[in-house]
Amino acid sequence: MTFDEMFELAVSRKREMPAGSSTSELFSRGPHGIGKKLVEEAAESWMAARFESNDDLAGELAQVLYYVACMMAEKGLSLDDVYRQL
Repeated sequence: MTFDEMFELAVSRKREMPAGSSTSELFSRGPHGIGKKLVEEAAESWMAARFESNDDLAGELAQVLYYVACMMAEKGLSLDDVYRQL
């Protein structure tokens, strides 16, 4: 899955809010809840980089990217909004 596809998934989850979805639950907590998950996964990525395998690190970084996509969807940012800042 590409980041663009991940972002589209987050946007669709935000729009549809499917019952029983952990992402729907996350969106119900708003930017604060999403931010907490983003910070948590960033810290886990740091620890994985220090003490775990590259596969473990890749998994943690994938989670960071998903929560980035969720925050973007929550705040109504587009991919272009973020890409313009790169």
